[in-house]
Amino acid sequence: MKALVATGRAAEPVRFAEVEQPRPGPGEALVKVEAFSVNRGETFQLEAPRAGWRPGKDVAGLVVQAAADGSGPAVCRRVVGHPPAGGWAEYVCVPTSSLAELPDGLDAVRAAAL
Repeated sequence: MKALVATGRAAEPVRFAEVEQPRPGPGEALVKVEAFSVNRGETFQLEAPRAGWRPGKDVAGLVVQAAADGSGPAVCRRVVGHPPAGGWAEYVCVPTSSLAELPDGLDAVRAAAL
């Protein structure tokens, strides 16, 4: 899958790369990301990223794999979430305690920005 990864270089702080699709743990849902927002904390972390860290803490999208433990939204539910990292990608695992279903009429772009 494609993801934006940190480069550690000021002239090009992120770049698209092929990375392995994440595998959710028991209390996590796999979300197909439709939108993400860039927040100030992440831009600071891009200046000197930890090895292996990928940006992305505010996302909105569609649950494509529900949590194995039965918690959280079902497959095909539109959600907004706050994963610990990795949301600037096609897919991200999000703890179900950090997910909320989107109401009708709220688009993914606005939801990710909230």
